[in-house]
Amino acid sequence: MKVAIITDTHWCARKSSKVFQDHFESFYSNVFFPYLEENGIDTIIHMGDAFDSRKSIDLSGLDWTRRVVLNPLSKYNVHLITGNHDCALKNTNKINSPDLLLREYKNINIYSSPTEITVGNLNILLLPWINTENEEETFKLIQNTSCKVAMGHLEFQGFRVNKAISMEEGLDSKLFEKFKFVFSGHYHTRSDNGKIYYLGNPYEVFWSDVDDIRGFTIFDTETLEHFHVDNPYTLFHRIYYEDTNHQTFDTRKYQNKILKVIVKKKTNLIKFEKFIDKLYQANPEEIKIVEDFQIQSGDSEDEIEAEDTLSILSKYITDSDIDLDKSKLQIMMKGIYQEACEVD
Repeated sequence: MKVAIITDTHWCARKSSKVFQDHFESFYSNVFFPYLEENGIDTIIHMGDAFDSRKSIDLSGLDWTRRVVLNPLSKYNVHLITGNHDCALKNTNKINSPDLLLREYKNINIYSSPTEITVGNLNILLLPWINTENEEETFKLIQNTSCKVAMGHLEFQGFRVNKAISMEEGLDSKLFEKFKFVFSGHYHTRSDNGKIYYLGNPYEVFWSDVDDIRGFTIFDTETLEHFHVDNPYTLFHRIYYEDTNHQTFDTRKYQNKILKVIVKKKTNLIKFEKFIDKLYQANPEEIKIVEDFQIQSGDSEDEIEAEDTLSILSKYITDSDIDLDKSKLQIMMKGIYQEACEVD
């Protein structure tokens, strides 16, 4: 039996901005649901962070979520565990947005405590966000379960949070050695160590996601094989300007996109302004211009490429002389940054 695994959907993210809603809708309407329909898949496992905000819900965003996601989802069997973004409090999963907002959808089974379920002929251990209240119960079930596969919203050390940050704190992978496979949400970047797999979220949400492949995963409960279905839609684009000829530069794909123009070489201001004017004529959502002429000195793009906010914060912390746990500080700053993006 093949099932779809999706995680970290963050419905109502970015204050339910229309540009982000349209971007997310392209995935659901043109990729996710058509694939399930065409391949006869009727079961979905959601590994947490269904909603974005821990404290509130945007009504227009909730209306969008029902229309675009939840109503089409009503024909499927759904197993949904709670992630940290779903929970109002940090020390318990009891008050969570899926429980409060999805009660009318009888096809959606919500798990806020560790639970064993059977999908097809396979027993799977579901592990919601671990906190001080459920930690003992979770580790006891991990120790005693006979399930070969675990799926959860877990924070392991040694995996990438995104392309800029690697988690140095968190769960020890050795605690999960008994499992054949462990699939997890929480980190938005795909990565694995051969046993633990972070499957990544479906679409770009922040600049740190640029050029990082997104999508969902198909898992076979009989063979335990899995593969990714990529989302072809992107929102963030970097454009490198090197005295680029505006007349031959194709801007058609940048409509409603968020752009960062990285200026590597600019010897004629008038030609540069014509290039930017042409970009604006494509009706992008936003254009940011970053001039960094160090690139001409021969440094690699990776070293001097204009960075997103999270990358700048992470690099600053890494290079600083502060006598603190830098990994914890990076994660703290990531959380503050994401919460700031939610503020009206």
